[in-house]
Amino acid sequence: MATTADFRNGLIIEYNGELWTIVEFQHVKPGKGPAFVRTKLKNIISGKVIPNTFTSGVKINIQRVERRTYQFLYSEGNTFHFMNSETFEQTFLDKAMVPAPELLKEGQEVTISYHAENDTPMICEMPTYVVLEIIYTEPGDKGNTATNTFKEAKIETGASIKVPLFINVGDKVKVDTRTGEYSERVKE
Repeated sequence: MATTADFRNGLIIEYNGELWTIVEFQHVKPGKGPAFVRTKLKNIISGKVIPNTFTSGVKINIQRVERRTYQFLYSEGNTFHFMNSETFEQTFLDKAMVPAPELLKEGQEVTISYHAENDTPMICEMPTYVVLEIIYTEPGDKGNTATNTFKEAKIETGASIKVPLFINVGDKVKVDTRTGEYSERVKE
């Protein structure tokens, strides 16, 4: 058992029978009354974020989590197939567990966090940015970089994103996996 003194961002705890990760925390010592810790907790399964206050020194149950690197193989309906990069064992995740499935291409590496006690997958984390090739878009205007105008483009995974007018078919772009938006063109 640990106490609130052990809080840190990213720590996974058991609270009300569910697993939560600490998004942020702040120790508060008011002039009157006992000290407390104000936190924001994110549910591992649903992703819901709630504010919560713990009395300073209260016992908490920290959960051990193992992070393993996996390579995306293919998807079959709503099931995504991954292979462990070290042991070559395969695991299967539901589409709902993958944060941006439309940006996942074959061979891409992700990190899957496992609950250490019962070895079940909890979180699939993609890299913050992925580099993908444009397979279709309307012809671009050379030199039209000053305006903030966007057009539709289809990337190699089949998803559609908005890109600036100067992007053409065959260009590689960096896409933010958190928002699904264009970030920059990648020069080779």
